[in-house]
Amino acid sequence: MTEKNLREYRAIILLGGRAQTEPGLRVTVMATDGEEAFMLLEEKYGNGTVFDLHNEEDASTIR
Repeated sequence: MTEKNLREYRAIILLGGRAQTEPGLRVTVMATDGEEAFMLLEEKYGNGTVFDLHNEEDASTIR
């Protein structure tokens, strides 16, 4: 059995949408890539939820 290469993705969920005035909910999700992390967050918080999703390793890579 092969093990998935999981990476940590962090997100800030804007539960009130873009007009939210309160700080966002900070969550962490383990996924193989950004697309899977996005799908996991949509499953949990609902389709169309506004959030900022990133991976620290990818964010610090020179583009």
